[in-house]
Amino acid sequence: MELVPKIRVHIEKYMREQNLKLQHFSDITGINVGTLSAILKGNRPMSMNQLNQITSVMGLEKGYFYESYGVESFIESSPHWRRLEPYLYECAELGKLDCIQQVITHVTDDRSYIEELFDVAESFFARGLKEVALILYECVADSEKYQHSERLALCQYRIFLLHKTLNKFNNLNAAVKFEPFIEKLNEEVQLDAIKDLANLYGAINLWDKVFELANELIQRTEFQVQLQSMRRNRKPRIASYPLFTYKAYANLLMANVSEERKQYMKALEYTDVYEDIMDGIKNPTEEEQELIDRFKGWAEGNRYLYKILSGDFEGLNRYLNYLDVNHAEILTALAYIIQAANQYSFNIDHALNRFQNHIDQIKAARHVKGVYNEQASNFRYIRLFYELAKYRLKQNQIEQGIEHLITSLERSSSCNEDLMCIKCIDLYGKYRNSASKTQEEQYTKLIDKLSVPTFR
Repeated sequence: MELVPKIRVHIEKYMREQNLKLQHFSDITGINVGTLSAILKGNRPMSMNQLNQITSVMGLEKGYFYESYGVESFIESSPHWRRLEPYLYECAELGKLDCIQQVITHVTDDRSYIEELFDVAESFFARGLKEVALILYECVADSEKYQHSERLALCQYRIFLLHKTLNKFNNLNAAVKFEPFIEKLNEEVQLDAIKDLANLYGAINLWDKVFELANELIQRTEFQVQLQSMRRNRKPRIASYPLFTYKAYANLLMANVSEERKQYMKALEYTDVYEDIMDGIKNPTEEEQELIDRFKGWAEGNRYLYKILSGDFEGLNRYLNYLDVNHAEILTALAYIIQAANQYSFNIDHALNRFQNHIDQIKAARHVKGVYNEQASNFRYIRLFYELAKYRLKQNQIEQGIEHLITSLERSSSCNEDLMCIKCIDLYGKYRNSASKTQEEQYTKLIDKLSVPTFR
């Protein structure tokens, strides 16, 4: 570790340069003169509040001494939670992750503050401070790796949620690492964990795994419902949603799997099931009514979708009307509508014209937002422009089609969607001779960055 002057050395130097006596420095910092004297002599530790007051008086930015403070207070000296906790919060506020990483790695060696660090991590997680929460969860998990505790399982669950990226291989690795810890979680938290795990497997197109987890989610939800009915006193809910939601969502997942397997009648059956669950909720609370409306909205949209995917375009205009008031579904819906149009050679120009502004907005967005996780939304982005390219190329609108194809290839490349890269390359090869010089240059640059095998 590189040796740096003690903080008190900087303070003493500042006082000499400014010709400040101890009493005067005490007056302007608001720190008792006796306390200040003890700090400068090294006989008393400095609190975070005192450090911030001194830093401000010296005309330095907040956090200027945080790295030195971490070394002096928690690495070179025995750490004390009364100083460590505010240090973590102050560093998190300023984004000083390196300071936190350095201190926490040292502090967790003796496991003295594992419980407190976990609570702080939970606080950061709840406040959306994901990067700093991840540092704490990983340190706590490493310290508890041989304990097989619920706290370790919850750390691994949080790490799983925070580690998800746009790279499907990273996500698969995160899922495989986390799945064995589900059994150690609180039984209600398990419902959320299974739901999140199923969502991830769906995003990377492992549909057999999604179906397996959906079945497990139904079984565990039914067990929790039975357990609650046997209790005289209802305990506060730990799961993120009312229990009926998980059974409904499991059937929604099964409908999604059936859709991917092109079993559209089966998908409609599962849709009936989760809508019936919603109809069975009597005297719903405000939260429950919001969920009921959400599932009923999904059911309405999915019924239109499954019929279109099976080749029945009679309800297309009603589906478009539905999308006019459900903008979050537009990305997914358009990708499937165009896919079906390509499969059945059905003209949907009126639909594309109607939603052209939305398509332009989707294309311009660096990060795709929607009701799905980011990776799933990005895959739908890729598929939307791939299907749009096929549609325009079939209409002999070559320049526009190739433009969409390059858009799909570019996002496929950045997300490591190798299969979609290959499909884009294959389709481009059929129309390459008709591409403009600019498009050929764009395509060549993208190909040079790819790791998948290509034919030039």
